[in-house]
Amino acid sequence: MERSGATVMHVSDLSRLIRDLLDDDRLRDIWVKGEVTNYKHHPKGHRYFSISETCDGRVYIVPCVMWRTSAYNLAFAPHDGMEVLVRGSVEVYEPHGRYQFIVREMIQAGAGEKHLLVERWKRDLESEGLFSADRKQPLPPFPARVGVVTSKSGAAFQDVINVISHRYPVELVLSHTAVQGDLAHLEIAEAIRKIDGCVDVIIVGRGGGSFEDLFAFNHPDVIRAVAACTTPVISAVGHEVDVTLCDHAADVRAPTPSAAAALAVPDRRELMDELRQVTRRLENAHVNRVTRARNELEELEAQVHPVRFRRRLDVMMQDLVSHLDRLERAARTRVQLKRLRLAEAKAHLDGMDPFSPLKRGYCLAEKGGHVVASVRDLREGDRLALRMADGRCITSVEEVEYGKKL
Repeated sequence: MERSGATVMHVSDLSRLIRDLLDDDRLRDIWVKGEVTNYKHHPKGHRYFSISETCDGRVYIVPCVMWRTSAYNLAFAPHDGMEVLVRGSVEVYEPHGRYQFIVREMIQAGAGEKHLLVERWKRDLESEGLFSADRKQPLPPFPARVGVVTSKSGAAFQDVINVISHRYPVELVLSHTAVQGDLAHLEIAEAIRKIDGCVDVIIVGRGGGSFEDLFAFNHPDVIRAVAACTTPVISAVGHEVDVTLCDHAADVRAPTPSAAAALAVPDRRELMDELRQVTRRLENAHVNRVTRARNELEELEAQVHPVRFRRRLDVMMQDLVSHLDRLERAARTRVQLKRLRLAEAKAHLDGMDPFSPLKRGYCLAEKGGHVVASVRDLREGDRLALRMADGRCITSVEEVEYGKKL
């Protein structure tokens, strides 16, 4: 639509244009620092607020929303005036023509520096391929020795002992280490290297705690030690909701140390149940095989029993004699048929034989070596040879009559 030479846009077109302009990778998955204002906790669990900043005498405000699924993991209760770090992306709601920052993670600004540090470590370590699924190792099905890298005084080690002792008792090897503190990451990495190759599977972990308590299990020293292990590693750091970089580097992640112990060894009760099932299948297979063999043996015995064998032989002989009789009748019929056809052929040949009538008293007249076929071939005085059934004679023609009926 144009008006006075200028293009007039529809509201929907303008909203789409704003959306397209804000569809920029620089506005996706970013961290923003600001102060919480106009905070509202919706009854359905969503959080509506803004983050603000005063700069050069001006107040800058960005509207935000944190949906219920993301807000569920909040470890604190935000309020107006709190300084926070939020991670998310800018999105546009076209019908209202407004943009808002969709928050997926929120942390208090005091702890924000360490969160950002972990995010940087994650990107760097991921680029090195230490989190790749291709380098993951399978867990051994029946380990004989299980290594545990944790504090000997912590609840995590006791949880592992309790679970394994009930499921599948094996030898436990503890590689003691501090699990929190400024230098804990050095001890953890060394404890991992010390036990690697000495056991069949390694559990690395500790009980639950705050982000600060679990921080050592995000350190690159620990991650590289886990990734370098030739022994399969199960990471069990904190509770189910806690996720550390150690979880990404390990071959398997467990939500708790107890769950890691259950993953490390099989359940002997399940093994016994499976063994009983296999035993029953083998017994059934054996019984079926013996039954089939017995039936085959009885059938063979029935075939070789003297009386039964004689009866069977008599039946076979009767069948053979009957078959021979049928063959004899068929052969006799064929011979008779052949004889009949031969007689017919002989009669036909006899009828074609010019000398056959001589046997019935007729004779054959020849003149000059040729058969006389007509009286017109004769003249008075001609000498003829008369061939009869038992010989021939020479005579001469005294008189010739034409067309006279005899």
